[in-house]
Amino acid sequence: MQTQTTDSGEIEVWTPEEVSEALDKGEIALIDVRTPQEFMFEHIEGALLMPMAFFRADRLPGQEGKRLVFYCGSSMRSGKMAEQALQAGLSPVAHLEGGFAKWKEARQPYVGTDMATGAPKRVTP
Repeated sequence: MQTQTTDSGEIEVWTPEEVSEALDKGEIALIDVRTPQEFMFEHIEGALLMPMAFFRADRLPGQEGKRLVFYCGSSMRSGKMAEQALQAGLSPVAHLEGGFAKWKEARQPYVGTDMATGAPKRVTP
């Protein structure tokens, strides 16, 4: 895990492998800040959706026993939302390095769309 320093404090930057392991262990709440359309097309299974356009740090799940980890497509939006969460007094917070693109590049499982039926399907690369 790396960290980045912002005006609001330290944000942890996790690799896809670190996020996957923590998610499997139930140690994190994973927050997808992409649009609903992006989420419906494909997302990390178990992620909660809070689109950047409607982001409200006061509506995030409590951190008792779980760290909040944000992700988006490339990590640009998730870094901004992690910083907003810090500004709202939530700490520690993290985001996924490289976003969903790096998640897929790392060959991690996700929920995609079956193009023949439009139904969701688990994708295990």
